[in-house]
Amino acid sequence: MVEPLNIALAGLGTVGTGVVRLIETNAELIARRAGRPIRIAAVSARDRTKDRGFDLSRYTWEDDPSVLASREDVDVVVELVGGSDGPALALARKAIAGGKGLVTANKAMIAHHGLELAAAAEEAGVPLKFEAAVAGGIPVIKGLSEGAAANAIERVYGILNGTCNYILSTMEDTGRDFADVLQDAQRLGYAEADPTFDIEGIDAAHKLAILAAIAFGARLRFDAVETMGVSPVKAADIEQARALGYVIRLIGMAEIDRSNGVTGLFQRVRPHLVPFGHPLAHVDGATNAVVAEGNFMGRLLFQGAGAGDGPTASAVVADIIDIARGEKRAAFSMPAGELEAIEPAPTGHRLSRSYIRFTVHDRPGVLAEITAAMRDAGVSIESLIQKGSEEEGGEVIIAAVTHEGPESAVTEAMRILDGSDSLVAPPLVMQIIAD
Repeated sequence: MVEPLNIALAGLGTVGTGVVRLIETNAELIARRAGRPIRIAAVSARDRTKDRGFDLSRYTWEDDPSVLASREDVDVVVELVGGSDGPALALARKAIAGGKGLVTANKAMIAHHGLELAAAAEEAGVPLKFEAAVAGGIPVIKGLSEGAAANAIERVYGILNGTCNYILSTMEDTGRDFADVLQDAQRLGYAEADPTFDIEGIDAAHKLAILAAIAFGARLRFDAVETMGVSPVKAADIEQARALGYVIRLIGMAEIDRSNGVTGLFQRVRPHLVPFGHPLAHVDGATNAVVAEGNFMGRLLFQGAGAGDGPTASAVVADIIDIARGEKRAAFSMPAGELEAIEPAPTGHRLSRSYIRFTVHDRPGVLAEITAAMRDAGVSIESLIQKGSEEEGGEVIIAAVTHEGPESAVTEAMRILDGSDSLVAPPLVMQIIAD
């Protein structure tokens, strides 16, 4: 009789309960595909009395999650506690040191401590897996590390946060402003009570850093991800983008930059204008999508549910099945010691077209001041749209689209205008993705 793979599960929130339900519901199918049964040996969570929709009495309960890592009847620890440090990291370290495999959906922990954990797992000869940490149920990590393994990845980018995508696509559909739609997202459960990690781009930056490490064989550099969220985007920006043939999406983008004879790693999360004809323009709601471009495979698009109990639990259990089959590939597609330490790439020389929104006082001379600053910085303006106010002397929105040019020129124009009493608020700059 084939011995089961015994797992211990720390964290019984949305994803954890989804994992239990999935293993219980599809137990026979999972066993056939894994080549052996998957058995939940023990569980741990903060509140034992909470009703989670299934009978907890069939599983051994541990009040202290760290105990799971030392149980002799456990082969793999599944960490679904969350947080970059604290109990999650302590459990991960203890599990690996104790010779247990580790499966996690914790993108913050992997983004901050992934190299350490990967090296420790290799030293201990145990698997470390985190498919569910990026894009929920979309198998993008497996796709990059296995399906695209023979390719030199040139660029990886996409919509990595469902909360932001829901907010932006809802603003697009309804014409409502950011704060109003955010409240709806919180009420519907798409956004947390404290949505900072989502709306300021931090969650997407965690995921992008992980993808970049796998795609380019680079050492994790979360601290090098340039990050801006969606909170500055107004309904007027959505309207202007549509008139110009674009939608606005929060895009995480990473690529190797070899200009000027120096190799650097470019990593950025910020709102972009995406042309209607681009596949990412049609990704709505809380959906995630990742585009990978390889030197032989061309463009691949991975798209699907980026969060939720079912999709994320599916990715977690897929990792467990891989371990049951005996799969032990390196966590970042190659040994941790072989990942390159690539310095962050400078961005000033990057060529792009930009959308720039100015909110200004409605008075003579303001437009001339803006165009003079752009001229002096060497920015070529393709189009300029002014949306007037209903009252004389009120606020006016001016939207400019630039011709392709170095980002340093736009930065210089913003420096020239910094502190101008014509500006009601700092300008918003968003790059435009090419078709």
